[in-house]
Amino acid sequence: MIHPTAIIDKQAMLGDEVQVGPYAVIEGPVEIGSGTQIKAHAHIEGHTKIGNACVIHPFASVGGPPQDLGYKGERSYCRVGDRTIIREGVTIHRGTDEGSVTEVGSDCMIMSNTHIAHNCSVGDHVILSSNVLLAGHATLCHHAIMGGASAVHQFARIGEYTMISGSALMTRDGAPFMIYSHRCVCHGVNRIGMRRGGFDSTAIDEIRHLHRVIFRQSSQLYKAAADLTNTPKTDAGRRFIEFILEESKRGIAASRRGKIGKNG
Repeated sequence: MIHPTAIIDKQAMLGDEVQVGPYAVIEGPVEIGSGTQIKAHAHIEGHTKIGNACVIHPFASVGGPPQDLGYKGERSYCRVGDRTIIREGVTIHRGTDEGSVTEVGSDCMIMSNTHIAHNCSVGDHVILSSNVLLAGHATLCHHAIMGGASAVHQFARIGEYTMISGSALMTRDGAPFMIYSHRCVCHGVNRIGMRRGGFDSTAIDEIRHLHRVIFRQSSQLYKAAADLTNTPKTDAGRRFIEFILEESKRGIAASRRGKIGKNG
């Protein structure tokens, strides 16, 4: 059902059973998947693709140009997966460079007044509480959770099943399966999140062991992780090591003792 006051560009492509509410605006070559609801006063623009069965709430703005002084009108993209909920006042901006993409996965909950900047990559089943700020090029892996008013620095990565507490500031990468608060302070393993995610006790115990050896007992984080590359017996353990050893522009937020950079 399309409300008569909605404004829909002739270039837009709407799937079956799409609902568009009063005064909503769909501008440009937007694609909307089947069963998606666009509520009153929402604004979707540009080369933006919204998946199936999403819900976009009032005053959300999806696919707008990036807040980047280097942007000169290049054709860039914004993509949202299936069944993702975008609440009131959320802003999601498309990429900056020609052909670049800002991407939000499927089954996400993006709560009110959250900002997802240009070139961010947000995985599936991610929860962003109200007023979360993601700077440009930030990456959030699957099942990450961010508390209200928390923020991620540009180019920083947040690992899978990582939980960031409310008002925390992540200026470095958050390792998978960890809990962080304040400014990059790691409190240990997100055991509850892992259990809810279906990880068995063997995987959880291995992550606890790797966290203790790499983050607590060593002053050279990257050397310790490299030395343990071939030791994990679970897939979770292997992914934990791989994340730490992947190329990073920010370094890993490691322990209560403070930040540990590339040199340990």
